[in-house]
Amino acid sequence: MDQRRPLTDETLSAAADAFERLRPRLFGIAYRVLGSVSEAEDVVQEVWLRWQGTDRGAVLDHGAFLARITTRLAINVAQSARVRRESYVGPWLPEPVDTSADPQLGAERGEALELAVLLVLQRLNPVERAAYVLREAFGYAYDEIAGMLELSQANARQIVSRARRRLAAERREPVDTAQHRRLLEAFVAAARDGDVAALEDVLSADVVAHADGNGMRGVARLAVAGAGRVARVTAFAHRFFPGAEYRVAEANGQPCLLLLVDGAAVALVSATAGPDGIDGLYWVLAPQKLRAYERSARGRTDRA
Repeated sequence: MDQRRPLTDETLSAAADAFERLRPRLFGIAYRVLGSVSEAEDVVQEVWLRWQGTDRGAVLDHGAFLARITTRLAINVAQSARVRRESYVGPWLPEPVDTSADPQLGAERGEALELAVLLVLQRLNPVERAAYVLREAFGYAYDEIAGMLELSQANARQIVSRARRRLAAERREPVDTAQHRRLLEAFVAAARDGDVAALEDVLSADVVAHADGNGMRGVARLAVAGAGRVARVTAFAHRFFPGAEYRVAEANGQPCLLLLVDGAAVALVSATAGPDGIDGLYWVLAPQKLRAYERSARGRTDRA
């Protein structure tokens, strides 16, 4: 016999209040695991539906309970998303999110939010990705991670350690925040003018540019390497988007270049930088990903 109390307006309101307090963290977990604003929003909505049907009186720690559901659902979505992304045309990049509009998303440890890091995380399997995110972005203890992922504590430690080594092998030592912003602003000014020589000055010799257009005409489907080639491709945007406004914006906790035509985003460029200059450019041009960024810039309006 079901002994749960009937769901009243008062108990539903309390459940909604508890969920809303935790929503930024739940979105943050799902987003980092999935690299997709829209998929993370769907996961959080599904968690809310499950939360409504839960015997909440039997839940000792609401935060841990909801984080566990979110993590498991995100892993399930990630497993199915991998198949869908195999048919993607050209490089697949994570959907950027505007952290200036949602500072709580970037309030946790920032490294696991950067676009370049999210891209490397996508090369891990979903369980490895989730373990790394829970530990490095949110500081969960290994026993908590083990419980969420249904692993032994030793296995959880091993998975996180392996993920750290993988990221360390694929990432260069970054410059400090102030130098990163100076390089980005110089890049934006040179790109706005289509100045190839000025662009080369801020790029490292072995810079690599990735462009996510999902088959858009005129968008490179392979990575472009070398300062000269990347500078010329970047300068071409001056003609590819005539009359575009070039603006320094924020995405994933870092400054980025945002191109707008008639007020709508047509490109977003995230950059990584090292001692020799900008060494990685990540061009997001796929319209559906830019619309997701714009939704996040307005603030996510979905409510439980």
